[in-house]
Amino acid sequence: MKTNIYIDGFNFYYGCIKGTSYHWLNVAEMCRLLLPNDQIHRIKYFTALVSARPNDPDQPVRQQLFLRALKTIPNLEIILGTFLSHEVKMPLSPIGSGYAKVIKTEEKGSDVNIAAHLLMDGFKNDYELAVVVSNDSDLLLPIQVVTQQFNKPVGLLNPQKHPSLALLPHVQFVKKIRGTVLKNSLFPDVLSDKDGQFSKPSGW
Repeated sequence: MKTNIYIDGFNFYYGCIKGTSYHWLNVAEMCRLLLPNDQIHRIKYFTALVSARPNDPDQPVRQQLFLRALKTIPNLEIILGTFLSHEVKMPLSPIGSGYAKVIKTEEKGSDVNIAAHLLMDGFKNDYELAVVVSNDSDLLLPIQVVTQQFNKPVGLLNPQKHPSLALLPHVQFVKKIRGTVLKNSLFPDVLSDKDGQFSKPSGW
């Protein structure tokens, strides 16, 4: 089936990439291994540009290198939301008292962007099968529209430990993204694009 993939970058990262050695991931190869019988027509990767943190000033540099690597995949498009970082007061635990100032970071826009593209592409008949790489129950309504109004199946590649109970009744299949697939889906250490060669970040 002609298949479009919609990847929730932050949900995917925090679900199965953070804390592993699989950061330098070729998501197209991952999808090919998980969906061997489907024609992957288009991959859309939804994320936001992160800001430097005092404890990790190089985080934006690593992200830019990864996005540059993703751009070497011919049928992949990156859609950016917004990454917000601001200081807020949070209550201390019950054993403490008062409040502490903390830096709160939030990614905004990816859920809406995924929903919009899922619906627009379905309306244009751009896919026969839509596959969502996320476990976010906020995507329930657009998935219901695609399956019930457009009569198109939706699959889920689940980066989390357990699939969302809200999404489960409305998708045709769920596949867990396992470490063995990630291990076999890494980019080469050195890649080339129109601007020359570049390497995966140190420590990845």
